[in-house]
Amino acid sequence: VQLQASGGGLVQAGGSLRLSCAASGIDLDYYAIGWFRQAPGKEREGVSCVSSTGGDSYYRDSVRGRFTISRDNAKNTVYLQMNNLTPEDTAIYYCAVALGSTGPVVPSGYRYWGRGTQVTVSS
Repeated sequence: VQLQASGGGLVQAGGSLRLSCAASGIDLDYYAIGWFRQAPGKEREGVSCVSSTGGDSYYRDSVRGRFTISRDNAKNTVYLQMNNLTPEDTAIYYCAVALGSTGPVVPSGYRYWGRGTQVTVSS
């Protein structure tokens, strides 16, 4: 199983980025997918997750209303649209496959992880 996260970069505060997570070796149709991030010196934290069908999603409070998670099961890909970015969003962003079709966005609930993509927001 491989997860390839992409779309990160350097953006000014207020800007937008769209992250993609493409999976191979696994059919994502049956699993929730989560996005996590880890800033230097901080623990990895859950950002958002979407259920296997796309019908349910979760966002941490600090990103709700600015980030949107979506998935295209036909392409085996999940996206994270990030708008109105702030310097506090700076981190390495990881996508991960959950143990089941739904679930909380905590690291222990996920079994396959991508390598991450760096997001840097300048003030």
